[in-house]
Amino acid sequence: MLTLSIWMGAIITLCCFSFLFKDNPFYRFAEHLFVGVSAGYYFSAISFHQVLKPNLLAKLFPASFGSGQEALAAPELWLIVPTILGILMLFRLSQELAWVSRFTVAFVMGVTTGLTIVLSTHQFLIPQIKKAIVPLFLKGQYIASFSNWVLVIGSIACLFYFFFSTEHRGPIYGTVSRVGIWYLMISFGAAFGATVMGRISLLIGRFQFLLQDWLKLI
Repeated sequence: MLTLSIWMGAIITLCCFSFLFKDNPFYRFAEHLFVGVSAGYYFSAISFHQVLKPNLLAKLFPASFGSGQEALAAPELWLIVPTILGILMLFRLSQELAWVSRFTVAFVMGVTTGLTIVLSTHQFLIPQIKKAIVPLFLKGQYIASFSNWVLVIGSIACLFYFFFSTEHRGPIYGTVSRVGIWYLMISFGAAFGATVMGRISLLIGRFQFLLQDWLKLI
């Protein structure tokens, strides 16, 4: 069984690598297989057993789906409301009745937007503002002072770049917004570099699998 799984993994890996030559049926087979298996695993193992069953069925029908103390608890009938909203989303499968799902989409978008604004303000905006308020001169700590200057200048320059009420021209708006572009490009480059390094680590893992587990060369 282990040998069969190694050979299957090696064949699928080679099918994925075949895309380096050009798009071909082997790559499309591996792509469709990956999407199908991922979707099946997500809906069966994750969506049902980790989300739908413990958060809805076990609370709405504790005697049938609950375990331990949950089976003795009283049903939480208020969960009928999100159940109905979830069922309404299934109407998107019909072209004639797809408009029914808009009630669920509108409700979810409204609630999510309100919660996200509050959550993002407390978790991202306010902490970022606090971190940007730093002393520019630290006695005897030249590197820390330079770092604080870079942080403050970058924060102000990026805010100037995203201020669209005034055209980015002139010695103030044009220059400062251009500095903000440099900061953004550096941050995007660092993020892209980290993404590339993560993909390279996955590639190394695949090569190790092929050369060590499959071909037994190392």
